[in-house]
Amino acid sequence: MVPLKDLRYPAGSLVLLAGLPGAGKSTLLARLYEVRGDETGPVRAGGVRVIDSRQSRNWWARYLGPVPPRMRTPLVHATHVWRIARSLLQGHGVLAHTRGTWPQILYGFAWLARRRGTDMHLILLDVSPQVARTGQYARGRAVTAITFARQRRRWRVLVDRARTGDLPPAASVTVLDRPAADLLDGIRFDA
Repeated sequence: MVPLKDLRYPAGSLVLLAGLPGAGKSTLLARLYEVRGDETGPVRAGGVRVIDSRQSRNWWARYLGPVPPRMRTPLVHATHVWRIARSLLQGHGVLAHTRGTWPQILYGFAWLARRRGTDMHLILLDVSPQVARTGQYARGRAVTAITFARQRRRWRVLVDRARTGDLPPAASVTVLDRPAADLLDGIRFDA
């Protein structure tokens, strides 16, 4: 894999950073955009909105603290998707964290981007399941073995399709392994 120093996209684009839970998506956003992890809303970086799912989790935590994660998760995901859609419809370039294991979400975002007159681009952070599982335990939020097995199957299909160029909803797809992601200096939206 050839290391990339910068990834560049047209202004106003929707760029989704996808990967298995624990792959390092939030870590990459924190390094490139100084996303601290305690925010409750999207982070503005120039003309771009950086949206991490932790922001929705943090927002809901103040209302649903004692509610079990299993009941909280659907609200967090719905809020995260809504924030991405809202920012895109408001005309902002969007860089958002997503698992990428729900193909219908990718198709929905691609449709929404086209309606807005822009494109959706994917950055796939492809790490081994063992690395992702280690990342889940390190952050203290491991998904169940059954859920992770389902996510791994869906992820493998997505990456395999990306490598063969058979991923219709995206205008471009970049697959990064962990070393390539560590060398990345920036994700830039050109004026």
